[in-house]
Amino acid sequence: MKKILPFLFSFLGIFSFSQQIESFETILNDKISIRALEIYNNKVWYSGTDSKFGFVDLKNSKNQKQIKLSEKKLQFRTLEQDKNAFYAINIESPADFFKIDKKSLKYKVVFKDTAKTAFYDALHFVNDKLAYTFSDTDKDNKLKLAIFKDEKWSILKNNIQLNEGEAAFAASNTNIASSKKYVWMATGGKASRILRMNLKDQKFEIFTMPFVQGAYSQGIYSIDFSDDKFGIAVGGDYTKQDANINNIATTNDGGGTWQIQASGQNAGYTTCVKIKPNSKGKEIISVGDQHISYSSDFGKTWKKISNEKGFFVCEWVNRNTVVFAGKDKISVMKLKF
Repeated sequence: MKKILPFLFSFLGIFSFSQQIESFETILNDKISIRALEIYNNKVWYSGTDSKFGFVDLKNSKNQKQIKLSEKKLQFRTLEQDKNAFYAINIESPADFFKIDKKSLKYKVVFKDTAKTAFYDALHFVNDKLAYTFSDTDKDNKLKLAIFKDEKWSILKNNIQLNEGEAAFAASNTNIASSKKYVWMATGGKASRILRMNLKDQKFEIFTMPFVQGAYSQGIYSIDFSDDKFGIAVGGDYTKQDANINNIATTNDGGGTWQIQASGQNAGYTTCVKIKPNSKGKEIISVGDQHISYSSDFGKTWKKISNEKGFFVCEWVNRNTVVFAGKDKISVMKLKF
């Protein structure tokens, strides 16, 4: 009986949550890998493999459009926006920084990084006038950070030394996050740390993490913050997707200290985490190659709400709707909260 009860309670928890799912619909099928999403004008905008960029209308999925940003087969794992344009950077060298006009969808390359080591892992706009992106390091093994300011891109000089084997994962365009006061960046690999920059003076603080790390495939894959204080980091090991030890952590002091949550009691390797808008961190959705999971207690406990495979990234549309994307598809989950 003791062995049956934990399974029964787990099943009832998942079943109970499933009653809150109104619908789960795929709105795009295509031969594409998508790791970055943006919501704008009631549409889901995406970038992906084979230089593809496009949108699907949330109200009418037949209203969709896709263009190619290059004749080359570029891979995009970043996508961000300001009030007038979208921005995307391809992985691998040379890294082209594309700007796409929201109205006309005309595009151009506005910056280029030709370094052989160029590999931009995430792109994040703090506001319409300020953005950051960081790449795999050059030979000096220092943090390579690019900044968008005064309507132009440039490489920001800094002396942040990375550890040997410390890098970042271009998993879902979510290893950078910001609040009014800070920008946070998450690293992984042989060392997994949080780099926190104060927006007022651009000074960095670096915090070690009680997170799984030590191998090239381990560490933090995604972070999100609700404000200057509460944040969450998720990840694991993409070569061992069921491994779920020390792969979720939360902070209540802006990233200075972190507490491991649900170790051994979560769905495993996770590529993207998103805090529900206006929930102050209480409600969180996460996704990995093998699961969609949900927390209603600030990330302390988790319920697997779907076994759907092949999703890498998610985004809240509103308090009742979440969009998921990944291998060959975009899907929308509507909830009955």
